[in-house]
Amino acid sequence: MSGQKGVRLLLLCSCACIWLSALASGALVISRNDEAPQEDRRVARSLQKRSADVTMVEVHSVTVECTVTSRFAHTVMTSVALNKANSSKEIFFEVDLPKSAFITNFSMEIEGKVYVGVVKEKEKAKKQYEKAVSAGQTAGLVKVSGRKMEKFSVSVNIAAESNVTFILTHEELLQRKFGQYEILTRVKPKTLVQQFQIVTNIYEPQGLSHVDAHATFLSNELLPLVEKTVMDKKARISFSPTMEQQRKCPGCDGTLIDGDFIIKYDVKRETSVGEIQIVNGYFVHFFSPPGLHRVPKNVVFVIDHSGSMYGRKLAQTREALLTILNDLYEEDYFALVLFESRISHWKASLTKATKENVAEAMDFVKNIKSAGGTSLNDGVLKGVEMLRTDRQAKNLPERSIDMIILLTDGLPNGVISTIQRNVHSAIGGNMSLFCLGFGNDVDYNFLDVMSQQNQGLARRIYEASDAALQLQGFYEEVSSPLLLEVDMQYPDNTVDFVTTNHFNYLFNGSEIVVAGRLMDNDLNNFLVEVIGQGTEDFKVQGQASVVDWAVMYPDEQYIFGDFTERLWAYLTIQQLLDKSKSGTPNEKANATAKALEMSLQYNFVTPLTSMVVTKPETEDGKDGPLIADKLTEEQRLQAEKRGGYVAARPVNAMPLLPSPTYFVDGDPHFMIELPDRNDALCFNINDAPGTIFSLVRDPESGILVNGQIIGDKKIPPNGKINTYFGRFGLIHQKLGVRLEVSTKSISLFQDGKQIRLLWCDMASVKGLNVDLEVIKDRSLTVTLKDSVKFVILLHKVWEKHPYHQDYLGFYTLDSHLLSSSVHGLLGQFYRGIEYEVTDLRPGEVPEKPDATMYVKGQELNVTRGWQRDFRTDLKNGENVPCWFIHNNGSGLIDGEASDYIVSGLFKVD
Repeated sequence: MSGQKGVRLLLLCSCACIWLSALASGALVISRNDEAPQEDRRVARSLQKRSADVTMVEVHSVTVECTVTSRFAHTVMTSVALNKANSSKEIFFEVDLPKSAFITNFSMEIEGKVYVGVVKEKEKAKKQYEKAVSAGQTAGLVKVSGRKMEKFSVSVNIAAESNVTFILTHEELLQRKFGQYEILTRVKPKTLVQQFQIVTNIYEPQGLSHVDAHATFLSNELLPLVEKTVMDKKARISFSPTMEQQRKCPGCDGTLIDGDFIIKYDVKRETSVGEIQIVNGYFVHFFSPPGLHRVPKNVVFVIDHSGSMYGRKLAQTREALLTILNDLYEEDYFALVLFESRISHWKASLTKATKENVAEAMDFVKNIKSAGGTSLNDGVLKGVEMLRTDRQAKNLPERSIDMIILLTDGLPNGVISTIQRNVHSAIGGNMSLFCLGFGNDVDYNFLDVMSQQNQGLARRIYEASDAALQLQGFYEEVSSPLLLEVDMQYPDNTVDFVTTNHFNYLFNGSEIVVAGRLMDNDLNNFLVEVIGQGTEDFKVQGQASVVDWAVMYPDEQYIFGDFTERLWAYLTIQQLLDKSKSGTPNEKANATAKALEMSLQYNFVTPLTSMVVTKPETEDGKDGPLIADKLTEEQRLQAEKRGGYVAARPVNAMPLLPSPTYFVDGDPHFMIELPDRNDALCFNINDAPGTIFSLVRDPESGILVNGQIIGDKKIPPNGKINTYFGRFGLIHQKLGVRLEVSTKSISLFQDGKQIRLLWCDMASVKGLNVDLEVIKDRSLTVTLKDSVKFVILLHKVWEKHPYHQDYLGFYTLDSHLLSSSVHGLLGQFYRGIEYEVTDLRPGEVPEKPDATMYVKGQELNVTRGWQRDFRTDLKNGENVPCWFIHNNGSGLIDGEASDYIVSGLFKVD
């Protein structure tokens, strides 16, 4: 590495804007063209552990500037760092981004040269990614960072006594929620900064009704540093502590600045037609009229109480339902439908929310218990039938809204596409379906599509201590409809390319936004009409007028000229992305194509585009690429399952990396993932069917895991028998737990009792010492008290396949509480492994280079290859690049593979 040391600093944190549901941004690719002669040095460098020589790097400035113009937020994050050392150093730029924002620019200035990102089609960038990973180069990913944000990180080497400037820009349309907009700035610099500043400027021609600012870290000493100036149509909020004011204590290096800086505001709403603004040939219409009365609602709560809801999930659901029922208005009607393998309900029809009926329903909720599978299809259809029957019988108020609120935590029984068709056909556009996905095992994409097909929306409920509050919060958003079937009408000969202008409902505290392009500058013809159904018919008209920003804000330097066009583009792309999830194949394809075209035109990083930034050469040659992905909600779920959740860290701590994962799957392929080195090692173990291997053995804690090999049913025509793991035995002697898992069943022995579960069930077992959770025909999660967490995957094969049969995969997710004496084919790696890889050279296969590995005092020839991790994709798996050690892992594992053979599934020798 020529004396280089990696220095990781959290240089900048983000200004994030309010989110509603998770719409992803795209991928950010930090890359350059590859040259083979430098690959060996790049790989060796990427595999070395980075040290934390922070003192030689000075963070000169961190600035977050968020400018909000009529709800459209333009955020620029700038950071400058100086390398004071006499050798080059690697500096990391990390930033939290809001889930719903689109990155529009990323650039680096190094020694007077600027490296600027270019937005390209995502598929083109994907090829660079695959090439980089196959060559063994480091790939840096955006990871989950809490519920609202994602963490983007990139590194660059800078020469001695030189500096680097990072600039990242993103844009988003703020969404009104609970009667206000929110701007959240995550402030975690992790070090004292010479010049630290957060500045937010808000420009709202409607006029500001209130502006509040606070932070989770503000002490009595820091509170006066928040400067807030609010006038009728603009506000400025700033926070600029000096280095001394940032200090946690006199003379120490710790910083007090660690938390969230939050601004909340709303605008004045004086006209019933809303606010129409026209700037540079584009218009935007904000509609949330004052003085409307809420419309009664008829709501059926469809609740999953299957086995996987056992324990805290169901307790939190009961708690939330009790609060929600108590908050119903007396003119509302409601029903409760429960589903597991069977369907049940409180009453056969909807009931008026009188105090007596609510009290009776609350007693029913208190007695809900978990059991059985997940017959979601029948549960939702039952709710639809109840609403349709009562509506036809005229048992419900004529002017009222019909809605179903579905809560589920697992995978439904049946084919997903069939369920979606059934529900869409039954609803027939006559009611709205809101889907709440509870926890990490839910199929969120299925719920998202189904809600969009039926005039609703989906929301994730995070499995945490505040899950009941999340459920209540969602209900509060939709509990007070003000208007139904809202039509926003504009003259056909005046505007075109108008965004969605029909809305099924307007809820209290929210806002409708429509934008479009002007065809005719004769604004005398720009008459706006809004029609809707409330407690009585709603119809208003108004004349649009041009907003003269130069007159309204004469002293401002910010250029407002194109914000309406960019707001229109942002809103259009978001709506096209929604349309690309549902509809006919042609509608999906057209929406996707148009969204891609606009993403490229306006330089937005969306799910369809990537930003490519060329990095500078270093003294070791050109650096390897880093790839960053903006996650969809489904990808966030998968990332959290894999440990990709980035939790809050203590002040001055090094950034956390995902925990290592150790697994064996396939024929049988062993994998040791090492996120702290952005790398993985892999090897195969080949032996005869029936052989039992010791996978994990910890004498101090009394943990033992053994696995038995199975083979094909008979010898295939090629003469090669594939072998897999078909049974696992697990013992925890101190806890008195014994678990046997086969491809047919799961048997738990504890305290003289036996519990037998089948893979065809959804089931959950909660005990004092062990928790089991079975996802039907998919996975078993085993959590041992204060010890370890495993996941066993079931790979099902067509039962009439002439050769292959079902097999199992074994994944260790958490092993940090095991002792230092833990061993076994997997267990020996739980305490880490030191190695070095050099001399990268062509292998037998062009895309799989060979290299020399130094490990445990030996020199091995290794090959860059792929193994598959099946946790997020049970059918196809996810390719994971790794260094493959030949000959049954010889040289990497202690001893030989035969040393790990034991005589029984629960034996130690």
